[in-house]
Amino acid sequence: MNQTSLAIKHKNKHPNYTFWLFVLASVLIFIGLGLRDPWPADEPRFAQVAKEMVETGQWFFPARAEEFYPDKPPVFMWSIAFFFALFGSIKIAFLLPSALCSLLTLFLVYDISKRLWSTKEALIATSLLLLSFQFLLQAKSAQIDAMVCCWITIGCYGLLRFFLVERRWRWYYLAFFFMGIGVITKGVGFLPVLMLIPYLIHQRVWPQRDITKNQTKNSVLPWLMGAVVMLLAISLWFVPMLILVENSHDPSLALYRDNILFRQTVTRYADSWHHIKPFWYYLVEVIPLFWLPISIALPWLIPFWYRAIKKGDARILLPLGWIVLVLLFFSVSPGKRGVYILPALPMLALISAPYFDSVVNKKVFSWLMWAVVFLLSVGLLGFGFSGIVEASFALKLEEKFGLSPWMFFLVTGVLTCLVTVITYRGKHWKAWPYFLCTLWGMYATWGYTLLEDVKTPKSVFGNIEKEIGRHDATIALVDFSEQFILFSPYPIVHFGYHTPTDEQLSAAYQWLEKTDKGRYILVDEKHVRNDCFKKAMATSVGYAHRVHWVLLSNEALTEKCPLTRTKTEIFSYIPDRPVT
Repeated sequence: MNQTSLAIKHKNKHPNYTFWLFVLASVLIFIGLGLRDPWPADEPRFAQVAKEMVETGQWFFPARAEEFYPDKPPVFMWSIAFFFALFGSIKIAFLLPSALCSLLTLFLVYDISKRLWSTKEALIATSLLLLSFQFLLQAKSAQIDAMVCCWITIGCYGLLRFFLVERRWRWYYLAFFFMGIGVITKGVGFLPVLMLIPYLIHQRVWPQRDITKNQTKNSVLPWLMGAVVMLLAISLWFVPMLILVENSHDPSLALYRDNILFRQTVTRYADSWHHIKPFWYYLVEVIPLFWLPISIALPWLIPFWYRAIKKGDARILLPLGWIVLVLLFFSVSPGKRGVYILPALPMLALISAPYFDSVVNKKVFSWLMWAVVFLLSVGLLGFGFSGIVEASFALKLEEKFGLSPWMFFLVTGVLTCLVTVITYRGKHWKAWPYFLCTLWGMYATWGYTLLEDVKTPKSVFGNIEKEIGRHDATIALVDFSEQFILFSPYPIVHFGYHTPTDEQLSAAYQWLEKTDKGRYILVDEKHVRNDCFKKAMATSVGYAHRVHWVLLSNEALTEKCPLTRTKTEIFSYIPDRPVT
């Protein structure tokens, strides 16, 4: 058989698999797009900021109802705003950046796997990433993490291609450029630079194992230029921001600059004030569940990795060393969230692919995967059944969340149990992809429609409209979440998102006593003080986001409120168009 025949045979070994894999990825990621609105905690905030950018034309400094939002740079909000301006629909726009970035991440993993090994390993790596629970969860969420994961994956891709495939400096500089873009997206975009540590170790211990051909020794200058490229990317936002703040002479913009440069970076990492978790949090509470199915395969994969590293295989050493450093980096910080370690997952799928064929043929692993699916399926079925028969704990949950999802859980449980029956004889590990596709298909359609009323304050505003019967009213928000700005059909005022609640109440009291026409306060019932407001005059407008909301008019004011009167800034927002 000549070389041409061998090439054709190799090419046809995986006919159309790549095409169908990315079709499946597109279906799983895009299914449900347009069926739901932004949901708490982060999605309404980013959507509102993006919506205001389009409505006001002020794109450079993110703001929510006129108050500057200094927690994150504007890159992610810009992407939502772009699609909102393009399509005119927040329902479409807010999920598109995460979805498209996730598809790009999958392609990058596929391409670098193919270059380091073969098409077979590329298909396995891409499938592992796509079917990992955390990856798909973030791909279908409008949080910032799917985008920063994409930028970090580009950084890792560029470095791996430069170190292990072809010594072309453009890949090195591409990596550092997107590290800079990652930094102005969420601060931690520089993480791929940590891959230099295992690379230097490999060069020192196994210099003869460098698979890059025709290398020439380079001076230190081209290497240092990577940092310059990263700083140039950061400066695309950083320098104009500093200039605009300096020339504005606006104290609120100066506060924005200081907050985003210091409190939201160094302080948030070294002395975090929320999400405090122990050092081992990621190893014990995140990886076992959210990195399924790879997490179950780790006992079999680790010996393979050990043998590969012992032989000096840089294709394993560099990504694995980087993953360990990333986990250590986030574990050292007291503030932890499970989503922080998402950027390590693509590289984990990459180094798992060459050995996963061997792992799935292990009976213990295959049965473990089937058992996990079986237990989850029985749990879904049992939960749904408990609601149907009105078990006491189910009724308590129904009352607490105002939702009756029992038929959803019952039907989903039946379908996923059917998956376990189908896969009981044969390759048991297939239960996981079938289970995950079924679960996401159900959740992203039926589940979205069930949760829509619970996850948004639409019912609260519907009750307000029935109560006041007017469209020229203005609503003041106290101790609120951003979704109340996003979904309000009325002009909104508020007194600072981070202003202490008593100061907000005092400011709201002063605002309401100025007129008895068209002004109302929307507030959590527990904040209605008897010495400032007459509780009997508070009108209930519904339960949303675990809070019982009441509406207060001028008639509910007492003669005098003992709260200290402070000069609290009032922010306002008039909806330009309804959320669609």
